[in-house]
Amino acid sequence: MSEVPPATPSPQPTAPTLAVIGGGQLARMLAQPAIALGLPLRLLAEAPGVSAAQVVVDHTVGDYRDLATLRAVTHGCAVVTFDHEHVPTEHLRALEADGVACRPGPDALVHAQDKAVMRARLSAMGIPCPRHAVVATPDDVARFAAEGDGFPVVLKTTRGGYDGKGVWVVGSAGEASEAFAAADAAGVEVLAEEKVAFTRELSALVARSPSGQAAAYPVVQTTQLDGICHEVIAPAPDLDPQLAHEAQQIALRVAAELGVTGILAVELFETVDPTTGAGRVLVNELAMRPHNTGHWSQDGAVTSQFENHLRAVLDLPLGDPRPRERWTVMVNILGGEAEVGSLYAGYPHAFARDPRLRVHLYGKDVRPGRKVGHVNAYGDDLDEVLDRARHAAAWFRGDLGEDSE
Repeated sequence: MSEVPPATPSPQPTAPTLAVIGGGQLARMLAQPAIALGLPLRLLAEAPGVSAAQVVVDHTVGDYRDLATLRAVTHGCAVVTFDHEHVPTEHLRALEADGVACRPGPDALVHAQDKAVMRARLSAMGIPCPRHAVVATPDDVARFAAEGDGFPVVLKTTRGGYDGKGVWVVGSAGEASEAFAAADAAGVEVLAEEKVAFTRELSALVARSPSGQAAAYPVVQTTQLDGICHEVIAPAPDLDPQLAHEAQQIALRVAAELGVTGILAVELFETVDPTTGAGRVLVNELAMRPHNTGHWSQDGAVTSQFENHLRAVLDLPLGDPRPRERWTVMVNILGGEAEVGSLYAGYPHAFARDPRLRVHLYGKDVRPGRKVGHVNAYGDDLDEVLDRARHAAAWFRGDLGEDSE
């Protein structure tokens, strides 16, 4: 009996390799949909063992500010995208000159890197923003305050700030010295903005591909704690449909006119027009990457922001951004003062109490104020969903005792 030769395996199509710069939790959460889609990731991590390096096998530890390192990591990759906005603009232009597609590209990303550039461009587009000006001295701050409603005013370093860092609320020109010292040390400018009397904070998240296809997620309500996103409700409760539409249109227009590819988050203030008394929105910040205010979409939307970011930067057709449930609530797990030990130890109680709970941990050591994970809960009753999500996050933080139900 003749031996049957082994079957020759059919050649499999090779998916393009996507380089991701930055090893934080956003890159980590890109890995799961990348696995499902069969997309190989290559990571540049800032240190051994950081969040994304724990799950992305093909990773290099190096400095994103070093062009030679960036070139080595992105060599042979079809596209490079980002966990953060801090890669120098000139390095991105060099990568583009090498033939690597940067998504978002440097001309777009600079508006998320530099707050003064962002404010100037949005104002030129007629996008509603808080009153603002670049200031160089405490006297400039005093003049800015006098030209508006007086103090307090908000001071921001134009580059490098995030999660409340690089932001000061000052009640006098004399209180501005810390902001100017920080800006001088970093070699950046200071932006002064009016302190907006807002009703609440919102976020409009969109995905956009290089071919121009775009998808808009529901506008969500966000709550900040010490400058860090603490809680998100999707969709924003009791938001006027016209205002929700306006917020989405602002995000779509910004994405199109700035040439954003991937996820764009537009953080907004909901406020009241002092002249007409009508509700309005003002743009606070831009982020051109998956964003904390979109984490609810992992479990609450048909297509998560992470999958749509991958689809967008590779110019694949975008997925459906609509919600799966009436309400989804995301609450961040922030390190507290209590000694919690292993976050894993929180699973028995959290899962037994709420079998529908979804938990996402980032593989980080717990430190006070540090984002180490988040929980998502969803359902038809907002009060119930809020209670479930808040209880679970508090349990992981160590804020609740063993007798908590």
